Amino acid sequence: MKKTAGILPVIRSLSKKSTWDPILRWMLNNGALVGLIVLCVAMFIATPHFLTVPNLLNVGVQAATVAILAFGMTFVIVAAGIDLSVGSVAALGGMVSAYSFSSLGLPGWLTLLIGLGTGLLAGLISGISIAYGKLPAFIATLAMMSIARGATLVISQGSPVPSSKSVNTLGSNQCLFGTGVPGLMALAGVICWFILSRTVIGRSMYAVGGNVEAARLSGLPVRKVLITVYTLSGLFAALAGLVMTGRLSSAQPQAAVGYELDAIAAVVIGGASLSGGSGKATGTLVGAILLAVIRNGLNILNVSSFWQQIVIGFVIAIAVGFDVIRNKTAR
Repeated sequence: MKKTAGILPVIRSLSKKSTWDPILRWMLNNGALVGLIVLCVAMFIATPHFLTVPNLLNVGVQAATVAILAFGMTFVIVAAGIDLSVGSVAALGGMVSAYSFSSLGLPGWLTLLIGLGTGLLAGLISGISIAYGKLPAFIATLAMMSIARGATLVISQGSPVPSSKSVNTLGSNQCLFGTGVPGLMALAGVICWFILSRTVIGRSMYAVGGNVEAARLSGLPVRKVLITVYTLSGLFAALAGLVMTGRLSSAQPQAAVGYELDAIAAVVIGGASLSGGSGKATGTLVGAILLAVIRNGLNILNVSSFWQQIVIGFVIAIAVGFDVIRNKTAR
């Protein structure tokens, strides 16, 4: 134990005198990006098909849904919360939109807005129950997860429901002037970055996540911040659900099952701390792409999906380990 305890001070003293210090510091602060670069190189060595243009576009499409979900989750985790409902809310947003088109005959653009509004409302309810109802975030969002999934099954009666052309465009290459789903992912990332970095409410999220009591004593509207983060999470979840619906041209009752765990994993891999107060949109994007690259590369190598889950678990553990080391060396 004494030898282990003495390692970090030695590393600090050496790094201060070394010309490699800026590089080492950058690598510690961008562990997910370093891991992504190393993984891409390894996959290219293992199979030349990995770095082909069609496959890279496929990775972008695969990463998009999780990334959009994870951008919404980033707000919540920065504020020291958790949202287990995003997968079910995504499915509900897509299903309500499709039902509004196929059964109610509403215009496509209106069904798109209704889908987004459904996610926003679900997030708002979760936020109010946490901020004013004093429910733990885990319990409130767990309840919303069950309610949203049940409502999706009730509306669909367990069968796929066709969606409108406006929604289908979100999942096609025609979306955002031909940039397709990856372009929509990038737009969602820019919005997330802008809110966190360039707005008062975004800076308040970091304050609440860092120390909620200090934020309250400083006069910050803590309840308003909590409601905002969960509302944004629901809105981004609905957008992800509409993208999935658009890709399949129909809303699936079992869409996005388990995606909440992928969203949390992407945020954590991207450098956010589950204790709150840290996290950024760029890190979340890298985390989502890293997960997609792992799955895509292992699929190309014909590795079983069972083993893929084990590999992703190790990646999450390594990401958290990087965070611990970074925090210790920063002291």
